[in-house]
Amino acid sequence: MRSHLHRSLAALVATIMLSLPTAGSISAQQHDHSQDAAKRPAGQTRWLKPVPAGPLPPIPYEGYPSPRPMSVVNAVYEFAARHPEVLNYMPCFCGCERSAGHVGNHDCFVKRRNAQGRVTEWDSHGYGCAICIDVGRDAMQMFNAGASVSSIRAAIDTKYKTRFPTSTPTPKPTSTAAKK
Repeated sequence: MRSHLHRSLAALVATIMLSLPTAGSISAQQHDHSQDAAKRPAGQTRWLKPVPAGPLPPIPYEGYPSPRPMSVVNAVYEFAARHPEVLNYMPCFCGCERSAGHVGNHDCFVKRRNAQGRVTEWDSHGYGCAICIDVGRDAMQMFNAGASVSSIRAAIDTKYKTRFPTSTPTPKPTSTAAKK
């Protein structure tokens, strides 16, 4: 029974990955990363557990259309708010490690959290970057389908590393983080 479930999950993850846009389909409209906010404030720790439902700040609107539909942008920002235990282990491939000091895909969306882990400030970088949104969306879809953080990370690395020359210096999931 368990191996059948694993095969079904693996087939679902493969189907999702094959149906997602490739680098060639990423919009030619790219975000100017050099104007993004500075690095996370010194001493701010990474939140590595789920955050319960509660009010969130308004999604940043940058005055131009996002490269992805707003329904996707909203869903990814909310996923970043609720599931830092996933996106803190997912790298980003857009170059934001150089331009904004990001360490992982989570940083593309969340700038600050309070002591309880609730988002107090968004990072507007993710709003305008198709790569950031796509990595977050892929991770969200696989997580919602029941994949482990380790298998999501492996799928993200496989999909994006061959197409993009750099990525954020994102830690790999620990054995406790790898379990959903």
